[in-house]
Amino acid sequence: MSTFKAYLTSQEGKSVKTELVDMTTDQLDEGEVLIDVKHSTVNYKDALSATGAGRIIRRFPCVGGIDLAGTVASSSDPAFKPGDTVIATSYDVGVAHHGGYAQKARIPAAWLVKAPAGMTTFDAMSYGTAGFTAALAVHRMQHDGLSPDKGPVLVNGATGGVGMVAIEILAKLGYDVVAVTGKEKDADLLKSIGAKEVLVRGQFEMTEKPLGPETYAGAVDNLGGEQLSWLTRVMKVGGTIASVGLAQGWEVKTTVMPFILRGVLLLGIDSVNCPMSLRRELWGKLANEWKCDKLASHCRTVSFAELPTVFDAYVKGAVTGRTVVQVS
Repeated sequence: MSTFKAYLTSQEGKSVKTELVDMTTDQLDEGEVLIDVKHSTVNYKDALSATGAGRIIRRFPCVGGIDLAGTVASSSDPAFKPGDTVIATSYDVGVAHHGGYAQKARIPAAWLVKAPAGMTTFDAMSYGTAGFTAALAVHRMQHDGLSPDKGPVLVNGATGGVGMVAIEILAKLGYDVVAVTGKEKDADLLKSIGAKEVLVRGQFEMTEKPLGPETYAGAVDNLGGEQLSWLTRVMKVGGTIASVGLAQGWEVKTTVMPFILRGVLLLGIDSVNCPMSLRRELWGKLANEWKCDKLASHCRTVSFAELPTVFDAYVKGAVTGRTVVQVS
């Protein structure tokens, strides 16, 4: 039986080790669809898994990589045929089911999305979970009343994958986007993808009063902690906050006042358990009316062999834009 390359994460005592190994298809997890993986990507979650900096993987050993895109090699499910281009994100991929950091993957058919017409495997992984999460956040906010005439929308963690995709989608839809970043050097980059204004973290006042000035109609929050606490205080009446991440902290210190006096909505964005019908709809939008035309120019591509060298920068918050992994 022929072998293929995979980055396998295993646990040795209390430490985690990720190494390049040879695998065979009979070592893959169960699923109806065998995929030749073409591209994967790197998310903050992947870096935490591979380095052991976060307790992400629920089963060892496990091939990491929570995203993958490739072509169907074989399928026992009639919905997928050899040669189909498919995308796998979310569910247990890369955390309790062998994921995208391997040249082959076997995935349950119920977890797969056919790539929309015109979307390549590189395109899909330039978005990955980060871009899909940004699209889900925008969808949820608009569903709950956000519209361009309501006022500006703030996006923090703006140079990350979620932040940059959210900025480009919102700008494309006509919103005035305010980007918040700790990387002052990237202000021009953020403006080039659609931010109307850039605020540098630590260089503006964040009120601690229960209610501050009504400033933003919406916000995509990647940070949690102090920034999310502040955002609840400065939303306009009926404002919507999409809570996406916790890079700054998992605690939120606020009062009920923004919620009962201004009707502020705090929306939890869960891309893992997104219903398949909505998942297909959002991938379709990312291929068409929400297509991020500027995204590819801010993606770097790394070879499969280079993959281990990129994780530390993610853990340290030193990455701008997206990283696509050319698996095969």
